Amino acid sequence: MLVLSGRDVRALLPYAECADVMRTALTALARGEIQQPLRTVVRPDGAAGFMGLMPSYAADPGYGLKAICITPGNPARGLDIHQGGVLLFAPDTGEPLALVNASALTEVRTAAVSAVATDLLAGADATDVAIIGTGVQGFAHARALAATRPGCRIRMAGRTADWPAAVRSEAQALGVTLVPTVRAALDGAGIVVTATTSREPVLRREWLGPGTHINAVGACVPADREIDTATMAVAAIFADRRDSLHNEAGDFLLARRDGAAIEARAELGELLTGAAAGRRDQAEITVFKSLGLAAEDLAAAGYVYRAAVKSGAGTTAEF
Repeated sequence: MLVLSGRDVRALLPYAECADVMRTALTALARGEIQQPLRTVVRPDGAAGFMGLMPSYAADPGYGLKAICITPGNPARGLDIHQGGVLLFAPDTGEPLALVNASALTEVRTAAVSAVATDLLAGADATDVAIIGTGVQGFAHARALAATRPGCRIRMAGRTADWPAAVRSEAQALGVTLVPTVRAALDGAGIVVTATTSREPVLRREWLGPGTHINAVGACVPADREIDTATMAVAAIFADRRDSLHNEAGDFLLARRDGAAIEARAELGELLTGAAAGRRDQAEITVFKSLGLAAEDLAAAGYVYRAAVKSGAGTTAEF
């Protein structure tokens, strides 16, 4: 069995290439060529976090199972919130082929899917990007959008303007401008990313200009939200998968609880196949609610595995 580390994943899965892999995977999912159930979530009483189990199957590369632990306190320890692995199994025999670092895979493919959504939904002339959140996903989205949307200008804000040296250094290396408040980041931004661990809205309708596109990434459980009800009520909402939206997305579920009569206009795969339309006019606010799919992990892990076999990367372990 081939073991692929986080370093291997980042070397073999550049953001622009991953965006292409995600387009293919989301198209295949929309056509019924990838099978996946809704993820199973294990929430032990008193635990520091929870575990998600995400199985999937496609004729190529075969079976996949992502087991990921979500631990909100990890950033204080200098760790990614997401920790786990993706197992690949041969489609004909079921033999384990690879164990892929899921923290790195999630980091790259989540931001790559947002880049795909941005290409599909943002205004063609949108060049100013606001990223709310200075953690792993904040910077992953900066890399993904810089790789897929040349010439964009990125501003980033977090919960405080007292940025750690590592955040300052990474922002400088990427050409990202750190600003002290969310309002400052949003000023003139046509593209917004929310990538926080907040349980309460960090984005409000009155802060957004006409035509803004939002990639809502951080809130992945029913009790958490990053986007306020007023924004969700007026926006055109797009999902990676409707059943995930209806079961897991606090941004969506809490807005409905507040009385917003909302529904997803389409899944990204439906936009890619031409089965549904995206933005209707330049003034429309659009929200892509990202929850992450087993199909995306399967496709990304399969790509990394094939690249590793070709290049000789990774470590082979007897199993």
